[in-house]
Amino acid sequence: MTGEIGQETSAWVECTFDDLLAYIQPTNFIVDSTDYDDSYETPVLTAGKSFIKGYTNEEHGVFENLPVIIFDDFTTASRYVNFPFKVKSSAMKILAPGCKLVNLKMVYYLMRANPIRSDTHKRYWISVYAKKRLLLPPLNEQDRIVAKIEELFSELDRGIESLNTAREQLKVYRQSVLKHAFEGKLTEGWREDNKDKLETADELLDRIKQEREANYQQQLEVWKSAVKTWEQIGRDGKKPVKTQTLVVTGHPEIPEDLAEHCTDQWTWLKLCDISEVSGGLTKNQKRNALIKKMKYLRVANIYADKLLLDEVTEIGVTEYEFSKLELAAGDLLVVEGNGSIDQIGRLAEWTGEIDQIGHQNHLIRVRMISGMRPRFFLLFLLSPLGRKFIIKQASSTTGLHTLSISKVSGLPVPVPNLDEQEAILTEVDDILSQINKMESEISDETKRSEGLRQSILKRAFSGKLVAQDANDEPASALLERIKAKNLVTRGKKRNAA
Repeated sequence: MTGEIGQETSAWVECTFDDLLAYIQPTNFIVDSTDYDDSYETPVLTAGKSFIKGYTNEEHGVFENLPVIIFDDFTTASRYVNFPFKVKSSAMKILAPGCKLVNLKMVYYLMRANPIRSDTHKRYWISVYAKKRLLLPPLNEQDRIVAKIEELFSELDRGIESLNTAREQLKVYRQSVLKHAFEGKLTEGWREDNKDKLETADELLDRIKQEREANYQQQLEVWKSAVKTWEQIGRDGKKPVKTQTLVVTGHPEIPEDLAEHCTDQWTWLKLCDISEVSGGLTKNQKRNALIKKMKYLRVANIYADKLLLDEVTEIGVTEYEFSKLELAAGDLLVVEGNGSIDQIGRLAEWTGEIDQIGHQNHLIRVRMISGMRPRFFLLFLLSPLGRKFIIKQASSTTGLHTLSISKVSGLPVPVPNLDEQEAILTEVDDILSQINKMESEISDETKRSEGLRQSILKRAFSGKLVAQDANDEPASALLERIKAKNLVTRGKKRNAA
């Protein structure tokens, strides 16, 4: 007779993972070479989020006695695997059913429903996880539970797939908006409506020249003051470089449809023509002896139009370094190098969340002259055209990609007058705020779906997901049969050894 969902689970029995699983050391299945290629056939696995590290063409040592569960012995992450594979390292157990009476997929879901804390660096399977106690349902009920879990998980997977599709569409939309804005199309009508009110290109250039000279004089005064304490400043005491003559030239890679903006309406300059571009603090042992300390930002704090400030550290500085490198609201911080070309040149605007803070030498600071809107140039450098310029500047004959102060200084940028910069920012930021909101909602839904998975597993293993059947063989009898077969199997292994 079939019972109701959630009735007393008296037919279940307590056991351990060790009662159900046998572990296999991965030594014979570790990949020899990490020269992976997607054209190769055999996946190299890890139990973590990445799962497939790559593909190998090695034919020896491929694990084929399937299915199994791979278990990271340090993090306790696990994966159900039903295809031939090799592994990345020895920090893994390969878990196989102790006998044919074990429903391995059921055990895998039991493992996901019974996580343990893994915040100490030790091997967990033998010492902790294998001994963990759990409730085992009857075999027929296990089949019903697995079927229901996979039905519900499939629904969640379809939802996640839709969310991921929406997320990718928003990324494309974001780039489309930025492309439109910095091709001059977004404010085409605005320029026409305001053409009699805007300063001319010549007036804009005259103002930029005045601001550049004022900026140089300010730097010169700081340097003159610092010369008095020369012994503290060393190389940082170099005299500021006189501003170079402003040269306006259209960039050869600017598309033809931008030509009119390059000449009549938008002026194109190098980034250093409208900003001060400088490096940051180099970390070394000598700084430990310096009494004055300064908080500083690292590459890990800077993402594309985003600051992550959960972890900010301090470094010793001289008085001159402190005054020279202290960040001001509006400073742009550019990442000079990264393992991925897509991440080189990512940048964010410092908005003054922390007082008296500097930045490390792997971040390049861009401080705009008065009359320029930092966020306008940030968004340009994140746009498709801006990224194209960054990647070209970052490339080298050695095949390595990195930026430097001189390379960032030489980036071509469009320079509309201040009113048009404001008009573009108003329109773009309004759209981007809507995109950010939708992305946040997608992230919330994704997290919610993961919570639902745990809720499904919790219900499954508290007898609340499927109905029990009084005609099922009690799990206690099943466990006795499993243990009997395990004794025979393990005894044979010991005798063979």
